[in-house]
Amino acid sequence: MSLDPKLLQILACPKDKGSLEYDQERQLLVNERLGIAYRVDDGIPVLLIDEAEPYTPAK
Repeated sequence: MSLDPKLLQILACPKDKGSLEYDQERQLLVNERLGIAYRVDDGIPVLLIDEAEPYTPAK
């Protein structure tokens, strides 16, 4: 499932208020600046700081 590009334009990381990138394959919204990612459950972003997980790009 993909996210609407318009939604991606307005979403921001709750920790640093910066933009997020979408990793469609792993269903994650990624903040590479901080090395964290937020999961997307059934098309719904879970943008809770406590739910963020460490992120490393896929090789």
